[in-house]
Amino acid sequence: MTKTYSLQEIAAQVSGYDPEALPVAKAQEFIARLVPRVDAVEMLPLRSALGRVLARDLVSPFDVPAHDNSAMDGYALRGSDLARDAPTRLVPAGTGLAGQPFAGEVAPGQCLRITTGAVMPAGLDTVVPQEFVKLDAQGAVVVPPGVVRAGDNRRLAGEDLAAGSAALSAGRLLRPADLGLMASLGLAEVPVWRRLRVAFFSTGDELRSIGEALDTGCVYDSNRYTLWGMLTRLNVELLDLGVVRDDPAALEAAFRQAAAAADAVITSGGVSVGEADYTKRIMSELGEVLFWRIAMRPGRPMAIGRIASGGQSAILFGLPGNPVAVMVTFYAFVRDALLAMSGTTALPLPMLRAASTQAIRKKPGRTEYQRGIVSRSADGQWQVQITGSQGSGILRSMSVANGLVVLGHEQGNVAAGETVDVLPFDGLV
Repeated sequence: MTKTYSLQEIAAQVSGYDPEALPVAKAQEFIARLVPRVDAVEMLPLRSALGRVLARDLVSPFDVPAHDNSAMDGYALRGSDLARDAPTRLVPAGTGLAGQPFAGEVAPGQCLRITTGAVMPAGLDTVVPQEFVKLDAQGAVVVPPGVVRAGDNRRLAGEDLAAGSAALSAGRLLRPADLGLMASLGLAEVPVWRRLRVAFFSTGDELRSIGEALDTGCVYDSNRYTLWGMLTRLNVELLDLGVVRDDPAALEAAFRQAAAAADAVITSGGVSVGEADYTKRIMSELGEVLFWRIAMRPGRPMAIGRIASGGQSAILFGLPGNPVAVMVTFYAFVRDALLAMSGTTALPLPMLRAASTQAIRKKPGRTEYQRGIVSRSADGQWQVQITGSQGSGILRSMSVANGLVVLGHEQGNVAAGETVDVLPFDGLV
């Protein structure tokens, strides 16, 4: 049984831990040590498994392909029959089709008309594509010298998967090609981890839901919709608890409902210095919670920990209230944590390298995520342009952008033309 460490014990395992100025990489390390994995497995029909996480290794029950077969439409022959410097004349012995193998024997000096995927008869090891050959007046196949070598255009039995080898490993996030691979093994059902349950809500007296009238100083809640979109792409079960006002009883009820029903709870708002203290207090009363000031922009304040209710425990992610900060902190910390909790062993998303079209001001000592528009330059190279004002409340900057320019913790000012890292939005599944 895996030991559950307290937050302070986890903090002690992270070198250089400083909750008042925590580098992004240290926060990510802390969260990776904190989050548990789901432990329940369910069997799903193959077509229902897309986007789910494989719970057990899948072993191939047979060779794939099961037999040597042709990779081309053409003529199967013995490589040893090929003349080195002169045309090779072979007599057709019949035809082999995919799904209808040739039942006879092919003697030396003979060949077999064959289609792609058809079984290669015993003794034949080479296929010459049909466009390379000619038929002489007697109907014999004439192969010019040098157009094919012995062993060409033959798929070997088991070259894709050998019987008993691992076809897919546990922890894989199943994609369309994986469904096809499992179908090729004759698998009708797949063992997957159960879907992660995530509850989320927004806090703040100034927030209104769509359809409500806007009083003076109030705004419509956008964070629940961006969170819903980002979470939906992770294929988790969602519990939307709406907007919760800055009222102790309402906040406690929401947190208790979320902790009792979900594996993870995500809130937006209520974690910044100067905001109402109710949210922080309720978080702390229901579990073990840390309040961080992360060395990043946007998204400096964040809460992380565990809360419990009704005998159930959930991981808490308390995100800032500003719309851009919510999205950036989700991509920087929450997304990978939820994937890990879902049981995946997915690798981090690859960064794109692009030349900045402009100078960018940047202070060393914090990670910055600037919204950018990536395009091709006239010479075909990747380039990125900042969208304009980078205020954490300007949600339109995220809508216009197609990626985040990631400026590292120690990085300083960027000169025009300098190459920077970009995290493309289209890769954030």
